[in-house]
Amino acid sequence: MTEIKAFEDVPPTTLADLVGRAQVMDTGIRPLWNSSRIAGPAYTVKCVPGDNLMLHAAIYRAQPGSIIVVESGDLDHALAGGNVCAVAQRRGVVGFVADGVIRDLGEVRAAGFPVFSRGVIPFPGTKKHLGELGTPVRVGGVLINPGDIVVADEEGIVVTPSAHAAEVLQAAQAKLAKEAEETLDAWEADHRARIEKALEERGFGG
Repeated sequence: MTEIKAFEDVPPTTLADLVGRAQVMDTGIRPLWNSSRIAGPAYTVKCVPGDNLMLHAAIYRAQPGSIIVVESGDLDHALAGGNVCAVAQRRGVVGFVADGVIRDLGEVRAAGFPVFSRGVIPFPGTKKHLGELGTPVRVGGVLINPGDIVVADEEGIVVTPSAHAAEVLQAAQAKLAKEAEETLDAWEADHRARIEKALEERGFGG
């Protein structure tokens, strides 16, 4: 848990440099209110398009500190609303990352519950179909296994596979420490040298 907690201090931009594009969700999944920032292990949910039963079940099963990550593939029916988000928050869920939409955004924002999704729609989904809990899901183009570490803020959403969490965290902390010690003048000098070298290697003489 200490290792997972440490991911709260690592920006998605730093993680993206280390884990690669395949672990970064597409730009369509965004924070629904400003200043949302979350980090934690994924509790995975797969909903049948148009139905939200499994997400509603997940809020009573996810461990405190988890981020509920939902695959739905549907933009016409809300996966959750204000009360579901409030109960999830009360039970210690860190936030939702949903490949779908929610409703009652005003209530969610007022409660300060972080939701990253594709948007908002006022029409709810049904609760008739079983999906899956705790199985691999694909959200925002990223394959996510239960327990993978999700870090999300306004810069984007990055997923670190749990099997590599320790080494990625160590590399991220070292990268951040190095950047903190570097002045802008030093960064500029190094950056300019690298750019000029790249241009020269490609035959640019301007």
